[in-house]
Amino acid sequence: MPKTLKLALDILIGAVAPVVILKYGTAPLGTLNAYLLAAFVPVVWVMLDLFVITRRFNFITTFVGLSAVMRGALAFWYVDGALFAFKDSTSYLLSFFVFGVTALIGIPVTRSIALQGLGPDTPEREKQMDRLLDEPTVRTVMKRAGLLIGVTNLGAGAVNYVINFRMVVAPFNTPAFNDQVANVNAITRLVLVLPDMIAIFFAFSMMYKAMYALLPADEGTGRDAGEFWTLLARRDDALALAKAGNSSGAALGGDDAQQRAARQAREDFGLS
Repeated sequence: MPKTLKLALDILIGAVAPVVILKYGTAPLGTLNAYLLAAFVPVVWVMLDLFVITRRFNFITTFVGLSAVMRGALAFWYVDGALFAFKDSTSYLLSFFVFGVTALIGIPVTRSIALQGLGPDTPEREKQMDRLLDEPTVRTVMKRAGLLIGVTNLGAGAVNYVINFRMVVAPFNTPAFNDQVANVNAITRLVLVLPDMIAIFFAFSMMYKAMYALLPADEGTGRDAGEFWTLLARRDDALALAKAGNSSGAALGGDDAQQRAARQAREDFGLS
């Protein structure tokens, strides 16, 4: 499926459909039925995407799937007021713990994201990636990237809680409650995703810049001369020569590393 079509469906089914169901489905379907349907349509879409459309099982897809299952289970927690505001913010708290807390304790999940994004497809490339990711500068940036994503989600969760607490004031299982939830979703499901996407993009750029900064300069003329795996293999060759008493290859300049990092991040986001 083209990435633009996939993004459009994610927005329509994950953000727009629940609002439409709550706004216009409450009267014909019943208050509780409309509320549950609005909650489960995005969950079903995520599961369909995971098991039928993309069928890619890695850290990110597993995390998205578990988040969807959690939201589906919480739909049966019939609460209102402060408890509903907390319930609606739990996905942000989950992201904070997965990204932020793991970074604080020294095992950032951003390492798994970097491996997934670059996709080593042979045992030798996996070993080369492990050596690169174990470099002190790369490990430090991996932690910072995890903290950036985690703190951004924590802040978004706090904003989401306040918006829900102030706007969703009707009792649960009433038409007014569904309408207020729809109004909140129309704001939060579109607006609060932007800081998260920006944080992830900059986190990816930070990680890739740290990695590319340790790769040798692009000195070749072939089509793949500047390709990541070519440069990584040259780095390993240079390190082997250095251990044997020869000089290693020169590192990339800061501007070149920054440009390559931004391009790699854009490719992971399907923007180039």
